[in-house]
Amino acid sequence: MGGVYRLDVPGKLGWLARYFKDVDAGETTVRFWQEIYDDTGKLVETHEKFPVDKGHQKV
Repeated sequence: MGGVYRLDVPGKLGWLARYFKDVDAGETTVRFWQEIYDDTGKLVETHEKFPVDKGHQKV
């Protein structure tokens, strides 16, 4: 069936790291990325890690 898994990791200063893992029907990872939100909930940075590590990108 596939789908997207999400894990929220709160930071010490009120920021939030949100990790996403997109998998196919066989549960094979097709994409993995991170989003960083500031203390007001605004998306400030993304980082695609798989299939190609694109590094941190400011939004």
